[in-house]
Amino acid sequence: METTASPVRLDAWAETDFELLRAANAPELMGHLGGPETDEQLVKRHHRYVDLSANRTGAGCMFRIVLLPEEVPAGTIGFWEQTWDGERVYETGWAVLPGFQGRGVATAATAAVVERARAARKHRYLHAFPSVDNGASNAVCRKAGFELRGARAFEYPPGHPIRSNDWRLDLTPGALPVGP
Repeated sequence: METTASPVRLDAWAETDFELLRAANAPELMGHLGGPETDEQLVKRHHRYVDLSANRTGAGCMFRIVLLPEEVPAGTIGFWEQTWDGERVYETGWAVLPGFQGRGVATAATAAVVERARAARKHRYLHAFPSVDNGASNAVCRKAGFELRGARAFEYPPGHPIRSNDWRLDLTPGALPVGP
C-alpha cells in the first residue's frame, strides 16, 4: 500500500521564531490583513504566540511550518479560541512565505492543524476567515474540507474594516469533510 507523506511538519512556536514572524510580516502576505505590523506589534504578537504554544489547556497553539525534506521554515499556522456567533470555537490562520507558495504547503499545514485542533477535543468547530479577495486562502479552506458559510464584515486589525468569508469545519471525530 502506498502512502503519501505530508510535505510539512508543524513545530510548536518557540522564542527563536521571531525572524520567521518578521518574514511573514511582508506586505505581499499582509495585504489582506490591513498591511504589515510595526516592530512593536510584532514583538507583542510573538510573545502571544510563545505563550499560546506553552499553554497546555487546549486553548490552541501556534506553529512554524517546516517544509520537508528540506527542513526549512516555510510559514506560520495555528489555532486559538474565539467566540463566534455566541459560541466558543477554534479559529485558524496561516501565512506561507512567498518562495513556498503554490506547492501545497498551506493545504498540508491546514490539514495538520485540523488534526491538532481535533485532538484537543475542546471545541466542535474550527473556523477560518480569509478575506473574500484572498483567492489562495479561500482555496485552501475548500481543499481542506471547510464549509463556506458566507461573507461577513470584520475589523482586522481593529479599526480596519474588511469583508471575510466564514469557513467552518466540524472537528467531531468521524465527521466527514465537506470539501471536494
